Amino acid sequence: MGTPRRIVKRNGTTVDYDRDRIVNAVYKATVSLGRPDRRLALSTARRVEHALDATYRGNAVPSVEDVQDIVENTLMQAGHTHLARSYIIYRHRRAMVRAAKATHYEVVDHVPYRKIYDVLRWNMDHDCATVEGLNRHVRRGGYADLVRACDRRLDRELDQAAELIADRRDALRLVIIAGPSSSGKTTTAIKIGERLRARGLHLRTVNLDHYFFDLETHPRDEFGDYDYETPQALDIALINRHLLALLDGRPIRTPHYDFKSGRRTLDVHPVRLRKREVLLLDSLHGLHGDMTKAVPAEAKFKLYIEALGQFRSADGTFMRWADNRLLRRMNRDKDSRNLQPAETLTHWHYVRRSELRDIIPFIRHADGIVNTALPYELPVFRRRLFGLIARVRRRHADDPRRLDAHIRANRVYELLEPLRPVREADEARVPPTSLLREFIGGSAYAYG
Repeated sequence: MGTPRRIVKRNGTTVDYDRDRIVNAVYKATVSLGRPDRRLALSTARRVEHALDATYRGNAVPSVEDVQDIVENTLMQAGHTHLARSYIIYRHRRAMVRAAKATHYEVVDHVPYRKIYDVLRWNMDHDCATVEGLNRHVRRGGYADLVRACDRRLDRELDQAAELIADRRDALRLVIIAGPSSSGKTTTAIKIGERLRARGLHLRTVNLDHYFFDLETHPRDEFGDYDYETPQALDIALINRHLLALLDGRPIRTPHYDFKSGRRTLDVHPVRLRKREVLLLDSLHGLHGDMTKAVPAEAKFKLYIEALGQFRSADGTFMRWADNRLLRRMNRDKDSRNLQPAETLTHWHYVRRSELRDIIPFIRHADGIVNTALPYELPVFRRRLFGLIARVRRRHADDPRRLDAHIRANRVYELLEPLRPVREADEARVPPTSLLREFIGGSAYAYG
């Protein structure tokens, strides 16, 4: 490679690039096919390095996930389809080994293995773990039943989380709803709030998204894109000053951030925390240590939200949770933030880089986890997004700087292609209280 390369590991730390890791992984994939070929493994690693040099320039640092995606893409482009599939299987087995050795929260992407198993079992029991199963629901008129079953499952998880929070009411001053982009934090915060009020806990909500600095103050990359996915994009000092004031019983006025203009206005929304009230925060980076460092640990309950979908795509591989959230964000960006899917796709590398560095590692500090994946959302996104993705998937095929976006677009295209889209009348069966409405509109809740 042209210069020493750094890699972001799954735990968020940055280490030196090691070619041997790629060589050994590809070599083991060739062995599994009965055709061991170390020379092919080495040449693949070199081609991967060329792609990394072209795609990640300057201070850009790829994650382990990015590198593995490029390995798969390199093998496919070279015509080694079976070897690429063997490599994918090798990745999955390695993930399961990590999961088996992990502590309670530090599993695959720091999500508890038992919870993943429970999600898969539920999906299998309800015939929504595969393309064929979802298509049966849509084709045979069972879609509305699936919607109701999925929403009941999520409601039970939220009930359990609310009970955990209520059990700590005597010492509790702050509830944090945190998780990666488009995991459904805002709707979850509202629903948890409803449940806590029913249990006699009085709440006051503050949305930390309003504490973004003006977008024009953020540095741009070579494409003119902003990185506003990091904790440093938020005014952390002001957040902590406001938290201290609120917990001391003093009134504040939070800023207001306009996502369309990328600007904030200070001193807009009046907030005061009264006696016996608990503060509720909804933020990407709510678990980040600096975000609420002014508040003692014993006074906080931290709930982590993630779309833990256990769904097998047409080729038998599991859908990535991040791809589920990408589809949600693409639709929301298109409908409410004046961004087209191509823009969301090319910005997503910022999202994933920040998640791996600044969000996922902090799950070990969470007091509870909620799975917000709804299998019935995939046929909805098939109807709403597939045509748009089909038009943009080849846009960056010949641009090595956008290889990550090209790979990602192909992957979500192939995920959606074999799914039957829901009819508009069936989509109307999604209730206004559904978490999915946060991303497709028509929600009973006000988001502001």
